[in-house]
Amino acid sequence: MAREPSSEYDAIFAALAHPVRRSILERLARHDAGVQELAGPYGLSLPTISRHLRMLERAGLVSVTHEWRFRTRHLNVRPLAEAFGWLTQYRILWEQSFDRLDGVLREDSSPLLKSRRTRGRSR
Repeated sequence: MAREPSSEYDAIFAALAHPVRRSILERLARHDAGVQELAGPYGLSLPTISRHLRMLERAGLVSVTHEWRFRTRHLNVRPLAEAFGWLTQYRILWEQSFDRLDGVLREDSSPLLKSRRTRGRSR
């Protein structure tokens, strides 16, 4: 059985819940960037983008390096991989359930299919 998510997963999924934060992660997957570069395409203020970045940082999805007065954001894939692993447990459970349901439906529908075939021939 799949284990319960920790507060770490809660933070990851909360961070992923907003489309701007997901888009920021997609951009950081291509290359590291600063706040101004990340803010560019959204038309949002720097404080707003900074709030989104802080949430991503708290979730462990983004890290920051400081060089002089520049701060560069980097994507951390480890938390995403862990969350994906947790979700995969449920995907496996659902697939097994659907496989069992498919088997039951095939068994139950066999007599129905036979009776339909028989009725269709007698017309």
